[in-house]
Amino acid sequence: METQLTRLTKEEKRDYPFMKGIGLTLLIALLAYTLAEIPYMSILGPLVLAILIGMLWRAVFSVPLGYSAGTTFSSKVLLRIGIVLLGMRLNYLDIYRAGPNVFVLSLIIITFTLLVVYGLSKLLKVPPNIGILTACGTAICGAAAIAAISSQIKSKEDETAVSITIIALAGTLFTILYTLLHPLLPFTPKEYGLFAGGTLHEIAHVIAAAAPFGQTALDMAVIMKLTRVLLLIPVAFAISIWQLSRCKNGTAWSKKEFLLQSLSIPWFIVGFLMMSGLNTLGVIDEQMTSRIIDAAYVLMALAMAGLGLNVELKAFKTLGKQALFGTLIGSVLLSFLTFGIIVFFM
Repeated sequence: METQLTRLTKEEKRDYPFMKGIGLTLLIALLAYTLAEIPYMSILGPLVLAILIGMLWRAVFSVPLGYSAGTTFSSKVLLRIGIVLLGMRLNYLDIYRAGPNVFVLSLIIITFTLLVVYGLSKLLKVPPNIGILTACGTAICGAAAIAAISSQIKSKEDETAVSITIIALAGTLFTILYTLLHPLLPFTPKEYGLFAGGTLHEIAHVIAAAAPFGQTALDMAVIMKLTRVLLLIPVAFAISIWQLSRCKNGTAWSKKEFLLQSLSIPWFIVGFLMMSGLNTLGVIDEQMTSRIIDAAYVLMALAMAGLGLNVELKAFKTLGKQALFGTLIGSVLLSFLTFGIIVFFM
């Protein structure tokens, strides 16, 4: 009996730092949500604030070594669960009703941005993984896209966190610029919604930029953004094939091997699509859907805090300067492209 109790005590002691690591990410997430309620801080949103607070916490207070298992659990497992639950935000019927123009514009935006931002990253000698992640974050849906693609390319945690931070900074800057420039833009509310939803990085950025200018602008912006989110699936599939070809270095492989590897889409993306299907079918009532979406963002905030806690600020200085420059240039070019398409072709 004493031996069993002693063993239990040892297991509890072993698990205690793990739980404290998760608890620390929860504390930072709650702090991020609190700060996001402050005027102007809402532009950043709780996810971005969580990763920034996590990085700052590590720089000021450090993180005990034993906490790493808990913070890593938050940054990996809880993130993926959060992405699955976030699928409840997407309704396929909304995208269908928006018409083919929105889908075609999304395809053009994503293709252009992936090629331009990754191309600029190569020219600026940005580490390849960060180049891919910032390109996907700019083209598709910010932190969620980076988290999904990071598993495809086996990126390191500091590469993932630095990429998310870069996208957060770029998206926040462009959100402020759009808000200030809105009176000068020759857009109807619907066209402005297309512009904001087609070019801004995070859903939080899109909402912050579109909400002040009416419900029509906001609804169109969210639909446009979610169309880009939907296209994460084919992009992840394409990157899986491309990554396989990079790893193979030109050597031959069998058709079976190619098929198995190219179809290695992360389970959480499949889960995201399934949850979106449930939302589209109306299986879950609106109140419960809202709660699930809220839970998804809380889990993702814990994950962002975990990423921040596992990264030192000097990693951003080392890896992030050139990547930020390339992302900003790519974002400017994307804005001009989308502006031209909406003005002259839609």
